[in-house]
Amino acid sequence: MSLLTTTATVAAAVPNNAGGASARDLGIAGGIAGFAIIFLLLGGLGHRNGLIPTLGWFERFSERVSGQPAWASLPCGLAIISLISAVFGLYWDVSLHIDRGRDPGVFSNPGHFFILGGLYGIFASGFFAICLGREERADRPGPTAIRIARDWYAPLGGVLMCATGLFALIAFPLDDFWHRLFGQDVTLWGPTHLMLIGGAVMTLLGIAVIQVEVVRAMKAANVLHLELAWVRHLRQVWLPGGLLVGMSTFQGEFDFGVPQFQLIYHPMLLMFAAGVTLVATRIWLGRGALFGAIAFFVLMRGGLALLVHDSLGESLPHFPIYIVEALCVEAAALLVSVRRPLAFGLTAGALIGTVGLAAEWGWSHVWMPLPWPVEILPETIALGLAMAICAAILGAWIGARFAADEMPYSKGLRPVVVPAALAIFAMLAFPLYTQPTKGLRASVALSTVQGGTQRTVNATVTLSPRNAADHANWLTATAWQGGGQLVVDRLKRVSEGVYHTTRPIPVHGDWKAMIRLHKGNSIVAAPIYAPQDLAIPVAGIAAPARFERSFQSDRKLLQREAKTRNASLTYAAYGTVLAITLLLMAMLAWAIHRVGVTAGHERDTPPPEWSLPEPEPEPVAPAVSDLPAWAQRPPEPVTYSATRPS
Repeated sequence: MSLLTTTATVAAAVPNNAGGASARDLGIAGGIAGFAIIFLLLGGLGHRNGLIPTLGWFERFSERVSGQPAWASLPCGLAIISLISAVFGLYWDVSLHIDRGRDPGVFSNPGHFFILGGLYGIFASGFFAICLGREERADRPGPTAIRIARDWYAPLGGVLMCATGLFALIAFPLDDFWHRLFGQDVTLWGPTHLMLIGGAVMTLLGIAVIQVEVVRAMKAANVLHLELAWVRHLRQVWLPGGLLVGMSTFQGEFDFGVPQFQLIYHPMLLMFAAGVTLVATRIWLGRGALFGAIAFFVLMRGGLALLVHDSLGESLPHFPIYIVEALCVEAAALLVSVRRPLAFGLTAGALIGTVGLAAEWGWSHVWMPLPWPVEILPETIALGLAMAICAAILGAWIGARFAADEMPYSKGLRPVVVPAALAIFAMLAFPLYTQPTKGLRASVALSTVQGGTQRTVNATVTLSPRNAADHANWLTATAWQGGGQLVVDRLKRVSEGVYHTTRPIPVHGDWKAMIRLHKGNSIVAAPIYAPQDLAIPVAGIAAPARFERSFQSDRKLLQREAKTRNASLTYAAYGTVLAITLLLMAMLAWAIHRVGVTAGHERDTPPPEWSLPEPEPEPVAPAVSDLPAWAQRPPEPVTYSATRPS
C-alpha cells in the first residue's frame, strides 16, 4: 500500500463510527484537550512563579488534612480520585460495548468521560507533583529527585505519574487512528486499549514511589510524626489494594465471559497479579497489609460489579478474591524471612502457584462464567506455577527496593529478576498463537420461546464430527451487543455430539448470536444470527428453524468490523505500540532501581543559600561623638538581602 493510499484511508470518515470518530468529534476533542493543557500549564507554572495563587489554597488544604508536604499529598489525593473515576469508566465502557456494540460517536458513551477525566487527572497529578516541590523546605524531595532547573527538583514519583498518565492519554488518539486503519477491535486486549489500561495501572507504581520519597523526606526533617493516621492507613491498604484492582483489569474479558483468547490466559493472569502484588506488599508494608489490601479489593470490585450491573443495568463483571493467595504469602513469611527477598519470593511463588492456583480453580467453578475444565489442567499446572514463581520474583524485587530503608540491599535479585521478566513475556506470548480447526460443522434446530419482533429461541446443536467438542475448553451459545445483557450459555450434552441450550437465546434486532468452541489452541464459532450492518458493510445472517453452518475463526464473528491490511502496515503499527510500551517499562524499572540504590543517601545538592535562615546581626557599639546627646542621629538599621536568584 502506498503512503498516499494509507493517508487517504486514515483521513476518510467511515459511516456510523465503524472505523473511527467523525471530524466533528475529533475537532471538539482536540479543542478540549488544548484547553485542558493550557489550564494545566497556567495552574502549575503560574503557581510556581507566584503569578496564580489558586493552587496554593489546595496546597495548604492538602497539607492540613494529611500532614504530608503538598508535593506528595496533593498529587496522591488527586491521583486516587482520578483512578477510581477511570476504573469505573472502564468497566462501564466495557459493559456498554458488550451489551450494545460500538459507539455511535465519541461523546455518546458516558464511560468515556469518566475514563478521560481520570486519565487527565493522573497526568495532572504528576505535573502538580513536579511543580510543587520547593527547595527551601526541610522536607523537600530527597536523593531520588530529578533536577529540572538550577533550583527546581521534581520528585521521581511525580515524573512517573506524569509519564504513565501521558502514556494512557495518547492511547485515545492512537485508538481512533487504529480504528481507521484496522476497523473496530471489539476486544479489551486491543493494543491501544492495553496502553490505556496499562498506563493507569502503572500509575500506582508512581504513587508508591512518591510515598517512599515522602516518608524519607519527612524522616530526614524529623516531621514524620505529623503524618495523620488515615494517610498511613491508605498507604497500607488502599495502595496495594488498588494495585490488585489494576492488575486484575487485564482479566476483564474472562470476568464478563467473552474472552477472545485461549482460556489458559485466565489462570496465568491471576497468578501474575497475585505474585507481583502480594509479594511486593508483604515485603514493603509488612505483616497484616495483605488482608487490608484484599478487603479493599473485594469491596472495590464488589461495589463496581453492583454499580455496573444492578444500578446501570449492564452485564455483571465477575472477579477473583485472592484470599488463599494472601494466606500463602503469609505462610511463606513464616517459613522464610522477608529480609531474604529472593528466597521469600521463590517460596511464596511456589505456594501461590500450587495452593493458590487450586483455590482459584475451585472459585472458577463457583462463580466465574467460564469455569476452568480439567482439559486445561496440564497447561494450568505448568504455566500457572511458572508464572506465579516468576511474578513473585518480580514482586520481591519491587518490594525490596521500596523497603530498602528498612532492610539490606539485595544484589542477588538483579541477575534473577531480568530472566524472570523475560520468562513472563514469553509465557504471555506463547498462547497467542491459535489455529482454527477446519472441517467442523454444526446442524442446528431452533425452537421458538418468544415470537414476534423480540424473538428468542432454544437450540439443539449437532456437531460434525460428533467428537468435535470432546475435551473442549468451552462450548457455549453466546449472544451480545443487542441492547440487553450478555448471554453466555454453556451447552448441555444430550448425547454423543448433540448439545442443547439451557436458556433462551435472542435472535432479533442487533443481537449477534453464535456457537463458540474452544479446544486446544483452536477457537472457532458458527453463527446463529447476526444483523445486516451497512456501515462495514456486511450482510445479515438469518436464523431459520433448521440450518447447517461451518465453524470459522471466532474473531471473524466477534470482530465483524475489523479490516484486513497488508503485513507491513500491521507490523509497523504493532511495533510502534510495543516500542512505546517498552520505553515506559524501562523507565519504571530504572525508577524502582533508583529508589533502592538511594536508600540512606542524602541529596548531593545542598539547599540554596537564599533558603537558609538569616544570621542574627552582631551588635554594633555606638560610635563615640563629641556632639551632645540630643544632637546625635540614631544609628542606621542593618538590613540583609535575601533576594532569590532568578
